[in-house]
Order: sequence, then C-alpha cells, then structure tokens
Amino acid sequence: MVRGADALRLDGRVAIVTGAGNGLGRAYALELARRGARVLVNNRRRPDDADGATSAEKTVAAIRAGGGEALPDWEDVRDPDSGLRMVDRAIGAWGRLDALVNNAGVGQHLPFHRLTIAQFRDIFDVNFYGSLYVTHAAFAHMRTAGYGRIVVSTSAAGLHGLHGLSAYSASKAALLGLMRSLAQEGARCGVHCNAVAPYAYTGMTAANSPPDMAATMPPGHVAPLIAWFASERCASNGEVIVAGKGAFRRAFVSEGPGVAYTRAAELCAERLAADAAAIEAISPALQFADALAAFDQFYASAPGISPC
Repeated sequence: MVRGADALRLDGRVAIVTGAGNGLGRAYALELARRGARVLVNNRRRPDDADGATSAEKTVAAIRAGGGEALPDWEDVRDPDSGLRMVDRAIGAWGRLDALVNNAGVGQHLPFHRLTIAQFRDIFDVNFYGSLYVTHAAFAHMRTAGYGRIVVSTSAAGLHGLHGLSAYSASKAALLGLMRSLAQEGARCGVHCNAVAPYAYTGMTAANSPPDMAATMPPGHVAPLIAWFASERCASNGEVIVAGKGAFRRAFVSEGPGVAYTRAAELCAERLAADAAAIEAISPALQFADALAAFDQFYASAPGISPC
C-alpha cells in the first residue's frame, strides 16, 4: 500500500457495501475502511446466525479491530424498501453517502430447461433488483449532493454467457445496461457508475474452482479496484473492469464494420448467409459513447438501398 501524499485515502467518506458479510463483499468493506471510509456493512440475517454474531457483525468487528468505523445492517436486498432504509441509516449515522458497492448476489445450479420461472425470478430478485433498490435510493441522494461513486458487480457470465447459468447470466448482463445508463445520467452531477467482473475464490465459486484457486485468487486481490472506483481519483465512468489474481483488464461492447448493401437484389437471406463471415467480422472494432451515437454512425455509414 502506497503511503504518504500519494496514498489513496477515503477519510471522511461514507460507503455502503451489500453482501459484505463474507467473500468479496467483506474484502471490499475491509479495504474501504482501511483507507478511512466509514462503512455500512450489509448482509441479511441467516438461520445459522441464531447462536452467534451475524456475518455483518463479524465484518464490522474486524473493521473496528483495525481502528476503522462501521455499522452492521441486516436488510434483505430483495425487499423493495431495503435500499431506502440503508441509505437513510448511513446518512442518519454519518450525515452523508459517497459510495455504494453493490455486491449481494446468488448463484445458479440448474440448466434452463429445468429452471422454473419462479426460480428465474428469485435469482433476479437478488442479483438485479437487490442492486436496483439501493442504487435508486443512493443515486437520488448523490445527484442532489453533486458527488457519488456507484459500483455494480457483474460477471464473466454476464459478459459472455455460460451453459447452465441462464438466469445468473441474464441478471448480471442486465446490471451492465443499468450501469451504462446511470453513468450517462450521473456524469453532469459528479456521480460515476462502473462495474467489476471479479474472479475470486468464495463460497459461491468454491464448488467449481480449480484446486489452487483458493491460494491464487483470494477476494482481497479484487478489493483495490473497489477502493479506486469509490474514490475521487476515479474519473472512469461507465467502465467494466475484469479483476482477479492481481490482474485487471477492461471489458467493453463493440460493433464490427459489417456489410452494407446498395441494390435491392442483394437484400435477401441468401446473400446474408453467403456473407456471414464479413457480417460477423469484429475488426476494426467500433465503440460508442451511447446508443444514439451507435445509431448515428450506423445510419451515416450505410448508403441505403437504391430504388433502381
């Protein structure tokens, strides 16, 4: 950790971290607190909490043992009012809210044809709506304050899809669309929104992880990215960073050059099948600031079909 004038500090800042009782969320909360942030540590109560401290309380105890300041929170992110209560609690305790890290999530263990619609919705209730509710409450406050940093947790499955993870992938991909839109809406108000696609050994990934992943990909190796995303130094907005094992790289949506036809005789399914390789080519890749920019370039670059 860099010390002195160059150290990235979060002194005086207030952050909410959801799903912070264990794994990645715990690592994020500890890192933010270590850099001076006051942290509302959210993790819902579980049946195995009955005989001892909850996971949220254990994370808070670890923060306090290191000299930091934190409070536990047991809101269930599936509750539509949970976000408002979390934001109110953070502001009530510390008078402000500067950063929100959406980490709460659940996995999936069934292929699509065996997944009921109710089970599909259950995954969305945590992974997407669990982030939506608290983000909606935090975003309104941050816009008024003129500053804020929001992080959503996506996944390689959300970026690329994965066999057997239809609901999980869809929920994580939906967060990317939300993040990109909020990044554009919040930019003028000093509110930045970015996404992390983490690779780490956690309770969710343990069953499908290679033997050495516990040692090589601990949650703490992702946490520095969250500290940067949550800081004033982060000018990035609308970005997705893949992180794990000490490595970080940008993920992005792009469009290829494609094919444009000019004669009506060419505009047929047979020609599309023949030109499939050119239509699907990805180089040179094109990137756009938003959907309108993508449309404008598409409209201008295609000459259109001649009436003759």
